[in-house]
Amino acid sequence: MNQQGAIKPYRHSRQRERLLAILRATESHPTATWLYDRLKEEFPSLSLGTVYRNLAILIEQGLVRKIDAGSTFDRFEAKTTPHYHLICNKCGKIIDFEERLFPELNEAVERSTDFEVEMHRIDFFGTCSDCRVKR
Repeated sequence: MNQQGAIKPYRHSRQRERLLAILRATESHPTATWLYDRLKEEFPSLSLGTVYRNLAILIEQGLVRKIDAGSTFDRFEAKTTPHYHLICNKCGKIIDFEERLFPELNEAVERSTDFEVEMHRIDFFGTCSDCRVKR
């Protein structure tokens, strides 16, 4: 975004378009390397840096979100509707949780503070069913 809050225009990019399509088609919350591996055959001259630059543009445009799950690698998703994440402490899997908990939370925070809430994020950490079976 520029200083006036408008989204900066970008040239059309087939690589960025395909990157977004792959993100929209998966529920796995992939890393940039995973995305790079999927795109490399279609775009032989693609670099990992280009993937990161295009992810940054898609994030700026509000089409993609970066998930900070405490792991070494950034994870990404194209689902921008409000939802929560269940994050496995053992394998790192991220699962979307669609049920709207505490829909009044933003308003409650605004009433209690001098802060205008745009969104909130809640992540739940624990052990997924696959890892519990492996015990």
